[in-house]
Amino acid sequence: MVSHIFRSCKSLVTLPSFAASFTPVRTADFSYDLPPELIAQEPVSRRDESRMLVLSRGTEVVEHRKFQDLVDYIQPGDVLVLNDSRVIPARLRGKNEITGGEFELFLAEENSQNDWWALVRPGRRARIGTRIRVCGREGNPLEMVATVLETNAEGHRRMLFSGVEDIGAVLEAIGQVPLPPYIRRLDQTRAPLDRERYQTIFAAARGSVAAPTAGLHFTPEVLAQVRAKGGHVVFITLHVGLGTFAPVKTETLAAHTLHEERFELGTDTATAITAARREGRRVLAVGTTTVRVLETIAARHEGLIVPASGRTRIFIYPPYHFRAVDALLTNFHLPNSTLLMLVSAFCSPGSTAGRDLAMAAYAQAVKHRYRFFSYGDAMLIL
Repeated sequence: MVSHIFRSCKSLVTLPSFAASFTPVRTADFSYDLPPELIAQEPVSRRDESRMLVLSRGTEVVEHRKFQDLVDYIQPGDVLVLNDSRVIPARLRGKNEITGGEFELFLAEENSQNDWWALVRPGRRARIGTRIRVCGREGNPLEMVATVLETNAEGHRRMLFSGVEDIGAVLEAIGQVPLPPYIRRLDQTRAPLDRERYQTIFAAARGSVAAPTAGLHFTPEVLAQVRAKGGHVVFITLHVGLGTFAPVKTETLAAHTLHEERFELGTDTATAITAARREGRRVLAVGTTTVRVLETIAARHEGLIVPASGRTRIFIYPPYHFRAVDALLTNFHLPNSTLLMLVSAFCSPGSTAGRDLAMAAYAQAVKHRYRFFSYGDAMLIL
């Protein structure tokens, strides 16, 4: 049963001369007020019990549903594309081997075995040559040492691990879940829950330092319902990097550059999407990461979706003409974030009016007390 419907987003917010004043696209235009208590600190008891705001772009109608109702919006032949990247326990603790000073290491990307780029705090004490003894989850010093080799323009440190055959292989035993900074954990009592719930049920390819959060709502039952309705479930991989937490600091969006992230799209997925597009069936992307992979490949291959792998730094914001995606399932994102900018572009492809529609829908989400960000509720845009 639909609990709330509004017929026009324009009646909710007043932006009288938005289209005329929205050139160039400015970062500040994607700000909104969010009561702190709406930032979800814990997941709901069952993944598919989260709420789902459904926005129809054509009619500007919003419905307030449960995620369990997703199957009601699936049409036979739809292709549901999910990101199967697996979050690694990328947060490590350590101590300076000489002074005993404490460090936090946030592994960002593996160069080769035991050779990683990492965000190290406090960075000012992580000079080249500094040796950091890695500690276990209980704070006990281990036999492995991380040595700072170099720094890059972003302030990340290249770390060489010794005393362990492969640091990546032991992260599950010693690392902590890399929760985003807006989720507060004063101790590790919630760590077992986070290790389970800050991971999709279909996570496979190890490499993300943040969860593709739109996929967190899925249960085996929901996926079975999608398939029973005639939907096709396929996967891509995009390893979410530290850039997902990086704020847009430039005044205009055109001046901002995203961090590169690794992706892969296989033959089965490419075949399913190509057939759907040829036959006029919908492609429903689960998460902004999935959108970025599909749009990257379409842009590089004249609109075609082909098997591909590589890196992308595609930054999607209004106005953007989408080539590969017909519907989007996502979470509610931070103000002024690149993720909110992508959602705004999708709300009105090829124009800047999507910002108006997206912000009106977000206003409804705040009004109706939706839960925001990684452990929060979902938004389906049709």
